[in-house]
Amino acid sequence: MRKYFELPVLFMVTLAFTASMAIAKDYVIYSISQDIPMGVEKEVLRKNFYIDMGKSQGVAKGSVLDVYRVVSILDPYESKKRYNHKIKIGEVKVLHAEDTSSIGILNKIESEEETPVFEIGKLMIGDVVTAHVK
Repeated sequence: MRKYFELPVLFMVTLAFTASMAIAKDYVIYSISQDIPMGVEKEVLRKNFYIDMGKSQGVAKGSVLDVYRVVSILDPYESKKRYNHKIKIGEVKVLHAEDTSSIGILNKIESEEETPVFEIGKLMIGDVVTAHVK
């Protein structure tokens, strides 16, 4: 009787692991650090963006990564459905890459005329990052 119990359990465990591997992972900006403002005229503040995507995902020094903001909006009227909009807001250039993480700087921000209005117009923690495709 024990053999018949083990087979379905083994099948379910295998199916669960296989299904989880098929789900694509979203890579994100997980931290941001910047220079402290000193109040100097025409001061340029540098920012570093820490991303959970690295050499294992093909990222190297000099790589350009696209940054997207996912905006989730609920239609309260007809369908009561939630819509997710993935909107490109800029690009990050990688300065340093490790196996599973990298550090980048702002390479480009999309112009205001070409993007919707966001509560925060700059890159922020939680923004989705993908490899840049030309």
